[in-house]
Amino acid sequence: MRPPWMGRNLAIIMAARIPMRGGRAIAGVVVPIYLAQAGYGALALGALFAVVAATSALLSTAIGIASDRWGRKAFMVAVPVLTAGCAVALALTLDPVVVFFAASLGSFGRGGGAGGGTVGPYRPAEQALTGDSVAPSHRTPAFARLNFASSAGAVVGSLLIGPLAHPAPRGQVLQGYRPEFLVIAAGSTLAGLMALWLVEAKRRSSGDGPALPLLPRRSRGLLYRLWVVNGLNGIGVGMFGPFLAYWLYRRYGVGPGSVGDLYAVVNGATLVANLGAAPLANWFGLVRATFWFRVLQGLLLIPMVLSPTFVLAGAVYLVRMMCQRVALPLRQSYAMGVSDPAERGAVAAWSEVPSQVLGAGAPSLAGALFSDSLLALPFIVGGALQVLSALAFYLFFRGRPPAEERTTPAAPASESRTLT
Repeated sequence: MRPPWMGRNLAIIMAARIPMRGGRAIAGVVVPIYLAQAGYGALALGALFAVVAATSALLSTAIGIASDRWGRKAFMVAVPVLTAGCAVALALTLDPVVVFFAASLGSFGRGGGAGGGTVGPYRPAEQALTGDSVAPSHRTPAFARLNFASSAGAVVGSLLIGPLAHPAPRGQVLQGYRPEFLVIAAGSTLAGLMALWLVEAKRRSSGDGPALPLLPRRSRGLLYRLWVVNGLNGIGVGMFGPFLAYWLYRRYGVGPGSVGDLYAVVNGATLVANLGAAPLANWFGLVRATFWFRVLQGLLLIPMVLSPTFVLAGAVYLVRMMCQRVALPLRQSYAMGVSDPAERGAVAAWSEVPSQVLGAGAPSLAGALFSDSLLALPFIVGGALQVLSALAFYLFFRGRPPAEERTTPAAPASESRTLT
């Protein structure tokens, strides 16, 4: 049921999330296994994932900054269409130059099979538009519902992997995986077309006032703290995120169909966790709830990688992803809630730069470890870094609740939502 506070834009954003996230779910499983079967070793995959992460960092930063200046809608149309073109390129050739180029521009190779919220480098614009579309008191429920739609899309995408997967004879890997890439292209195109119906107020032109600064001014203190938090988390996730499907393939000998089935179960079972984010935030507070669920995310990686069977590892992974489903909308809501409304796109973009840049180097290191058969170590290191990131988040923000949680009279919007 559509709540009364959900306007046209938020409904469109949620609807577009489903096909886009479905394609990302397919890519998160298919890309690493497909390339491994095509002859890419762990080191080559690590190099590819590092290039993908670096390119995505540049694109998302540029999009976030530009969206504050020229609007969010254009990027939510153009980037999914670009992703579709890159998926078609991967469906047509295994040429290494094309693979690196298309994977980088399409952001294929950053994990995301059962992860929440991964839609590509236009996410800063999407986050900013979501924050712009609701009142502060409804912001956390809005992000929770957005991630619910993301999980629903991931369920659909994961369920499609098995029927689409057709083992191909040796030397014909491309033909075997072509249907998956074409479905990714179709879903991405649909998401871009949906975004055409977004309605956004016209922003001032370049001659209507002073140029917006490269870095946000009113939210700069917030940004510096987020750099530390997200930098630690980015390195941690970079150690294992892009390799999860590859790890399951090597550790338990399962193919893309089995991994897709696991992701479908996880995404389906954790749908309710997205909607539980807002009540938990009301109960614990945004900062404390985010802290505890991010700590659990990191700690649960250890029993997952030490599990002796695929089923047991999947069960632990499901519990971990329930924690991730709660923490993600809380973190997104907090960042948008305490940043200046005019700088939300820049904050969403710049806050992820350390995560993406530092995380870009992590896959190369993880790839080397996988090559030496140290399959559990990247996950253990990544989990420890996620716990450190959660601790930093709590220390930085425990005394800085968003405006809707303050008991003192609210300051004007431009002040009450900004950390200095």
